[in-house]
Amino acid sequence: MRSTGFRHAVAAIGVCSLALAATACGSDNDASANGKTRITVNCQPPKSARTDRTFFDEDVASFEKQNPDIDVVAHDAFPCEDPKTFDAKLAGGQMEDVFYTYFTDVRHVVATGQAADLTPYVKELKSYPTLSKQLRDIYTVDGKVYGIPRTGYSMGLIYNRKLFEKAGLDPDKPPTTWAEVRADAKRIAALGGGTVGYADYSAQNQGGWHFTAELYSQGGDVVSADGKKASVDTPAGHAVLQNLHDMRWTDDSMGSKQLLVINDAQQMMGSGKLGMYLSAPDNIPILVKEKGGNYKDLALAPMPGRQGTLVGGDGYMFGKKDTPAQIRAGLKWLDHMFLTPGKGFLGDYARAKKHDAPVGLPEPRLFTGAADATDQQVKKANANVPVENYRSFLDGNQSLTLKVEPPSAQQIYSVLDGVVSAVLTKKDADIDQLLKDASGKIDGILERS
Repeated sequence: MRSTGFRHAVAAIGVCSLALAATACGSDNDASANGKTRITVNCQPPKSARTDRTFFDEDVASFEKQNPDIDVVAHDAFPCEDPKTFDAKLAGGQMEDVFYTYFTDVRHVVATGQAADLTPYVKELKSYPTLSKQLRDIYTVDGKVYGIPRTGYSMGLIYNRKLFEKAGLDPDKPPTTWAEVRADAKRIAALGGGTVGYADYSAQNQGGWHFTAELYSQGGDVVSADGKKASVDTPAGHAVLQNLHDMRWTDDSMGSKQLLVINDAQQMMGSGKLGMYLSAPDNIPILVKEKGGNYKDLALAPMPGRQGTLVGGDGYMFGKKDTPAQIRAGLKWLDHMFLTPGKGFLGDYARAKKHDAPVGLPEPRLFTGAADATDQQVKKANANVPVENYRSFLDGNQSLTLKVEPPSAQQIYSVLDGVVSAVLTKKDADIDQLLKDASGKIDGILERS
């Protein structure tokens, strides 16, 4: 599933007038014009996102000023990657020279033969060694580098500090196991007044998404290592469903309303009626700006279970037709725009704070070592949200295994949605049979993919 923060844009192209086309302008696909190396890039924020658009354009302009031999042509639309057109553009070789991809796209793009091998060039990307190896590895296939990560997010446990205090729980010590989640949820629900201890999704494929996250947190997986067989009918898969069943039916800590989706949980948390739910950090500003929440009441902890966490994010890949000069230019552009700690479109925290954007959330966290320390220092200096509320997440996530979504994720999530919804709506649901049936259906999906 996608993170819920702003998704930038992809689009088709501005065109030059016929009078200019024969001379200075050239086409978007030209590798060079006027002696410059030209690159097309996507994910320029749409005009409706005025502040982000301004930041992006400012950074492109400063890059071109510092690199007068490079011309950047940015394309905008919404979203950055449209599933309806992505495969068609890919198959037709119509992608930009430097194009946006989700983590889950990488192997598919490489399999189509449309991605340039960046391995000979990444040594020229100054920031590359400073990027998280686990994120770099997502864009590495069979030992070759095919892309550069730009952002990454991981799932965690958002919780309401005020409700923790009211329930006699220590808000500085969030639950670390699913047994503790269950116990804390029961105490929070006991506050009454419509308060729900723990909420989970079970519709629109989001139940399958969260089942996957919960399975990862306990060291399990949805598919086998070779991607050919389901691996949900396991003790870990059973434990996920049994825990949900017990919170729902034995403890009554999940409320009577089920078949929830993300907006339902956000509404409940924003109104102060929910103790905990799973989410990425980008939910926090949504809870405050759109759902009536307060930053001081909202905290974030690592995934209970503390073994693995589902990650998502994005980066850029390069077209196979790119010239060496275009690849080098594109890598320079990425360094300038996104990969310099404390600077650029995502890292200029002083600029973001000036425009009242939230600064101090624990992710995206892209760097390691000294680069990460610099990025965190600049972020902390400009923070306008209570960073201590996220300390547990920030520290605890460093030891977790980062795991991307399974192949054919949405089809698999649809199957698992039915499993989770059955457990949360039928007290006598047969967990063993549900997992057995789901395993067979997932095997079929994997065979056809």
